[in-house]
Amino acid sequence: MHSSKPSILIAGGGIGGMTAAAALAQAGFTVELLEAASAFGEIGAGVTLSPNAMRGMDFIGCQETVAAAGIEPQRQRIQHWHDDRTLFSMERGDSRTKYGAPYVYIHRADLHQILLTAAREAGAKLKAGAPVVASEGTTAILADGSRITADVLIGADGLKSAIRQRFETQPAHFTGHVAWRAVVPMTERLAPLGEWPGIHVGPGRMITRYPVRHSRLLNLVFFARSDAWPGEGWMIPAEPGELAATYAGWADDVQAMIAAAEGEPHFRWAINARTPLPNWIVDGRVALLGDAAHAMTPFLGQGAASAIEDAVILARAMAAADTPEAGLQRYVAARHARASFIQAESNANADRMQGADTDMFGLSKLRNEEALGLFDYDCRTVEI
Repeated sequence: MHSSKPSILIAGGGIGGMTAAAALAQAGFTVELLEAASAFGEIGAGVTLSPNAMRGMDFIGCQETVAAAGIEPQRQRIQHWHDDRTLFSMERGDSRTKYGAPYVYIHRADLHQILLTAAREAGAKLKAGAPVVASEGTTAILADGSRITADVLIGADGLKSAIRQRFETQPAHFTGHVAWRAVVPMTERLAPLGEWPGIHVGPGRMITRYPVRHSRLLNLVFFARSDAWPGEGWMIPAEPGELAATYAGWADDVQAMIAAAEGEPHFRWAINARTPLPNWIVDGRVALLGDAAHAMTPFLGQGAASAIEDAVILARAMAAADTPEAGLQRYVAARHARASFIQAESNANADRMQGADTDMFGLSKLRNEEALGLFDYDCRTVEI
């Protein structure tokens, strides 16, 4: 930006919004971020950061801090639902050599604290307890009726984005998948599953697990297809025995994970997503980022990575352009096709991993995140 840099207002303090706040403030922009929650923080669950996401962490100077707070797995595997046998294995210990960036599992709360520190140290103004419920022009309207204005407004306010209402009024749609999440203490029985993390796949269901907090905890997510979401909320406490009934007849490793999950608070929630928008800009100076722009299913593990990529490209594009409008146009031109592709492939991967004939998994060419070339993307250098 050759002229005086515009002020930027970000609605939403999740992974994407906080990364954007750090990157933009580091680039010299005046940044204010508004977060709905009364305090900054994340729920206690895990997140996977593949090499393409970690390049974004490198851009804001956090790669090694994130890697040290997380775990760099040596390998992963896909296992059969009925007998635990390995269907397909993947090396991960060579990620730094192969991609120039690590592959990391990290607790969301730990990642969020690192991003919060980076944004504050860069000079971003961060305001919690400020839920954005609507917007006019580049003004965010809060639940208490107060209004905050900047030169540019970025909607990073997630699946239920208030800013996205400017683009469409349709709510996020149910994808036909439900999930249960639990973070459990690592035990002697679970240790082998943490040492060789991965996914159990079966007809209409799958389970993913990986260690966090220096292998003291195991992050578990159970997925199942469902014709409808019967709960009144999007996330409800799981009923005792619900997992055991859903995965009856599954392998011994699965039963061990279920027993651990049943011993801890865990919740069932609907997996909702958005259909791709033709554009993420409205009125020239308002744009979307992360889930607000392209909420996707989790079956490629690229939701957080896509938000991080958005944030870095947004900062680079705004810094390189002569006007705010041009900066946002550059941002969307660089990001829209890739994000829409990942949305579509993530949905398709659910069908591949939860197919009727598990025994055939891995016998044909995989279309997972690595095979699709998603790890090769470098948000630090891609053309804007």
